[in-house]
Amino acid sequence: MLENPRLRKWHDEWLLEATIEDLQKKLSEGELTSVDLVQMYLYRVGKYDKEIRSVIEINPDALYIAAALDAERKRNGARGPLHGIPIFLKDNIDTGDKMHTTAGSLALNDHYAMNDSFVASQLRGAGAILLGKTNMTEWANFMTFGMPSGFSSRGGQTVNPYGKFDVGGSSSGSGAATAANFATAAIGTETSGSILNPSLKNSLVGIKPTVGLVSRTGVIPITHSQDTPGPMARTVKDAAYVLEAIVGADVQDPVTLTNPLSNGFIEELKELSLKGMRIGVARGHFLERLSKHKISLYEETIQVLRQLGAEVVDEINIPSAKEQWGFEILTYEFKPSLNAYLKDTASMNQIRSLEDVIAFNHKYPQETLTYGQKLLEAAEKLSGTLVEEEYIRILERDSYLSRKRGIDYALQKDRLDAIVFAGDRGSVIAARAGYPSVIVPAGFIPNGEPFGIMFTGTAFSEKTLLKIAYAFEQATKHRRPPILGE
Repeated sequence: MLENPRLRKWHDEWLLEATIEDLQKKLSEGELTSVDLVQMYLYRVGKYDKEIRSVIEINPDALYIAAALDAERKRNGARGPLHGIPIFLKDNIDTGDKMHTTAGSLALNDHYAMNDSFVASQLRGAGAILLGKTNMTEWANFMTFGMPSGFSSRGGQTVNPYGKFDVGGSSSGSGAATAANFATAAIGTETSGSILNPSLKNSLVGIKPTVGLVSRTGVIPITHSQDTPGPMARTVKDAAYVLEAIVGADVQDPVTLTNPLSNGFIEELKELSLKGMRIGVARGHFLERLSKHKISLYEETIQVLRQLGAEVVDEINIPSAKEQWGFEILTYEFKPSLNAYLKDTASMNQIRSLEDVIAFNHKYPQETLTYGQKLLEAAEKLSGTLVEEEYIRILERDSYLSRKRGIDYALQKDRLDAIVFAGDRGSVIAARAGYPSVIVPAGFIPNGEPFGIMFTGTAFSEKTLLKIAYAFEQATKHRRPPILGE
């Protein structure tokens, strides 16, 4: 129990599910401070995260940063919507402070980043408090086969706060911590489903941006073709506020120079009607092996979209829907991407290459090789120069099939604004295309497992997707917080 009766009252009667706008109202009126917020969120971490294991590290300066931002607010007013708002970062995102960045690996257990990642820098500039790092599936689930979502040698096993369900990966800790209200929002990263899947499993809104909307500089990589950071939050508007803060052009990540968007995401979240919107429904292959309860929730979703005024085009055609997407691109790109990251780490970091990571794990197998490292070893065997004919062929093939014979084909054929998928079933094809997706809570099946639906569009269609997601969220308000044990 919180000792301070004022904080205890705020925590017990108000903090749970408070949005960014709720928090800013109390902060601007002087009823609460950011120090209060940090103390209440830290109390929740201490009380409930022993079982969930979502937080891998707390920023030791968090309370001081909060105090400084409170003082700044008094002098100058708030910088913007994120001023004094506590946010978690996935443990593969650099922060040039007293926190480690390890990708969940004991091999990087002593690694401190020399500088902020672009994302961390943008958040600090917006006035956010970087509260800590969250656990993740080790190496973003590109270490081996059969590793459970949310497991890392450094952080152990993260579990789902809703019960004995898969916590989702690889941004598992970001999902569980946000669902459990340990911070206002979190940043995850995605290569293929790693924001969308844990958002689905934890009844969250997750935004997987277009590759190029958000810089990857300072993020421990898997692949330069598909990686992207993105926000995870309890509401569409909260996720949009965070997205707006982290977007920006970065010369160190040239793909961001293709980005035509910079802001205006929140402006789209006013209209609750979808009149004039055309939304395609993905069925067939995308519903295979989905339980009857989840299909029922999906059908309810489609009816809601119709009720909101959208023109629903049922059972659209995505020619590459049944394509067997491999992970060859990830295997080829992981070694050069990781080696480029590690070579620029501080001189005190003894791990300078993928080869070093593998050797470290062999040296401490009991601590690090619970599930092996077959994917790391497969990547190390490749040249790391990206000259292989197979790689170049598959890179072109996946781009063509996921775009021209995939998402863009369906959008253009039926003049669609977006495609709706059950759960995160379309995340693989969207990942190959580098296209955006937004996942939103869509209810719970009878055993209490969260379910969600995903809206996907073409490159840089985030504003459209957020508009649709917001209207659906406001019409249904399916999310409810997990019941946490003592």
